Amino acid sequence: MRLLLLLLISFASVTIYAQKDWSAYPADSGYYLSFDRTKIYYEVRGSGQPVVLVHGFIVNGNSWKQTALYTALLNAGYKVITMDLRGNGKSDKPHTDEAYADDAEAKDIIGLLTTLRIKQYKVIGYSRGSIIAARLLIQDECITAGVLGGMGADFTNPDWPRRILFYEALSGKPVKELEGMLQYVRKAGLDTVALAYMQKEQPSATPAELAHIQQSVLIIAGSEDADNGSAKTLAKMIPNAVYETVPGDHNNTSRTPEFATKVMAFLQSH
Repeated sequence: MRLLLLLLISFASVTIYAQKDWSAYPADSGYYLSFDRTKIYYEVRGSGQPVVLVHGFIVNGNSWKQTALYTALLNAGYKVITMDLRGNGKSDKPHTDEAYADDAEAKDIIGLLTTLRIKQYKVIGYSRGSIIAARLLIQDECITAGVLGGMGADFTNPDWPRRILFYEALSGKPVKELEGMLQYVRKAGLDTVALAYMQKEQPSATPAELAHIQQSVLIIAGSEDADNGSAKTLAKMIPNAVYETVPGDHNNTSRTPEFATKVMAFLQSH
């Protein structure tokens, strides 16, 4: 019941998103044709040091615009890059499991940054976006620092029960505790097939892989957030990681000024 309530609160927060005034930072937007010809929608604002924001599940790149962090990054002079991960938003939504396998989402991001001629960048993920950001930290030497928000150590298990439960619900198997999520997905017109494959092929990261990350990493979670396991345990798996908490639960933490303050302080010192 708690999981269902949290999901509904999260979905509601997306639907009431109000556009803010970023007229001082006009967007350069477009589509990138990825390695398998999947079209990925992206937006770039600002002109300073690049920061890539990786969104979570059942949202898209616009979800970052409802956070205090998005505006703080722009006002601090960063170049802020968002995209709709494949299967989401304005990007293509392939209907094969192969399209989401073998780190496809991380490959999309690396390819986009190559196309944008960005040689170094920082990466920030939240929730499922932190899983993809972790894969980037493992693979891409162009990253100078990373932030993994709203994520604990559970994703290191390739047979993570929560991932499997979401896959089953989105594939049509009755899962009582996720009925509300499924109703929202259908009402919002989201692509259940793409979302199911996204969960089926969602990557994990082994403790051995995490142990080889050389960049400085901030692991940050809400004080009431244990949805994805222990963030403190995750921080212990990464050699140069620091662990922070701020007030909030999984669904509201990333939008808060406290979250933005901690992340900005980390970025500006790394």
